[in-house]
Amino acid sequence: QVHLVESGGGLVQSGGSLRLSCVASGSISRMYAMGWYRQAPGKQRELVAHMTNNGYTSYGDSVKGRFTISRDNAENSVFLQMNSLKPEDTAVYYCNGGSMVPGDDYWGQGTQVTVSS
Repeated sequence: QVHLVESGGGLVQSGGSLRLSCVASGSISRMYAMGWYRQAPGKQRELVAHMTNNGYTSYGDSVKGRFTISRDNAENSVFLQMNSLKPEDTAVYYCNGGSMVPGDDYWGQGTQVTVSS
């Protein structure tokens, strides 16, 4: 099993920045990637950013150029630097651990990000 714990959410004004962190523990070797998803009220969960163990990254279209994902493999951590935040970025952000077993991903408890206009 893999346990993911997020931190760093909060309230920020439009145009501001936040940095999210996620630390993984447990059976780390079961993951091939780590990343972030978000879910706004009434909407489906969507990809924010994703990074594989060999460094390949992907971003959701709405955050490209504003958000940056990074990892510290020694600390089993993944980070999300969010700049130029917009009210539409308001959501619960979930840390994701991509499992080697399809359909068996791991999820954190989520951290709220609220961007005021």
